[in-house]
Amino acid sequence: MTRTAEKINDLVREDSSMTAALEAIREAADRNGGEVHWADVNDDLTSGQWGRLIEKGVLVDGDEGFEIADREAYDRALDGDGDGDGGSGSAAADVEIDDEESSWSQWDKLAGIGSLLLMFGYWIDSVKQTVGSTINIVLGPLDAALPFYAVILSVALLTGLYSTLLQANLMNPEIMGKYQERMQAMQEKQKDVRERKQEAEERGASEAEIERLEDELEEVREEQMEAMAQNLGMFKEQIRPMVWIMLLTIPLFLWMYWKVQNGGLDGGDASVIMPLAGEVRWNSTLLGPMRAWIVWYFLCSMSFSQLLRKALNINMSPSSA
Repeated sequence: MTRTAEKINDLVREDSSMTAALEAIREAADRNGGEVHWADVNDDLTSGQWGRLIEKGVLVDGDEGFEIADREAYDRALDGDGDGDGGSGSAAADVEIDDEESSWSQWDKLAGIGSLLLMFGYWIDSVKQTVGSTINIVLGPLDAALPFYAVILSVALLTGLYSTLLQANLMNPEIMGKYQERMQAMQEKQKDVRERKQEAEERGASEAEIERLEDELEEVREEQMEAMAQNLGMFKEQIRPMVWIMLLTIPLFLWMYWKVQNGGLDGGDASVIMPLAGEVRWNSTLLGPMRAWIVWYFLCSMSFSQLLRKALNINMSPSSA
């Protein structure tokens, strides 16, 4: 059904007068019990249009004349709702996306700037010292009450919780789905034009028809490039919750960094027994250049994030409307 609708949409796109021809064929088929003869419609369409309908497989051999290959899809495409079953690539390519929905507010931009400024703490000791000692006012009592591995576990639980909530509230899966739907539609449209061009070359079509299909393929490529440029909104939608997560997480991360190096953990020589790795020092490398405490934090954070998403029934997969 979908394929018939695609063929009809392609024919109408190639020749705007084809709509009237298709309507005439439908009326003739209704009058003649589902079959149509050239004599019934030769006043309403040209022989070229008649030939194109047969060539594309919209009309197929009947008992005495021709009949519509898929009447349901024919009616849906002609009545303007052929994309209800998936439709043609050209119809689905015009997915409406409101750019305002993915725009950043002033607070989002300030959060982004703040996150970038805090990142300097990884390289500038004075920033790390200031942030670490400030956060220690809040987390110091927790650190005094629990062993350091449990402190990291608690911080990972906290970051996993607000990261999940921020993503759920600031990222719109419906908008993400629309961007993906548009790109998929453009790819399907390009594939359809390529197939029609290959089909035309195999049946020995005229140079004019092949050239027209090449021009159409080039137009589809240009539309695809424009759509890719417009997909900046999808990138902005993905990054928006990340800047808030970074704004809250970087200070906690800098505090752990400060604590391991300068906060009383024996200069980073304090050890812990970790799964698979055994006894390791917090400041020793464990996975490539990553320190043991960083690996432990990421393992805890990723685990808690997955558990919280399942517990809160939060699905961040893109979805179309």
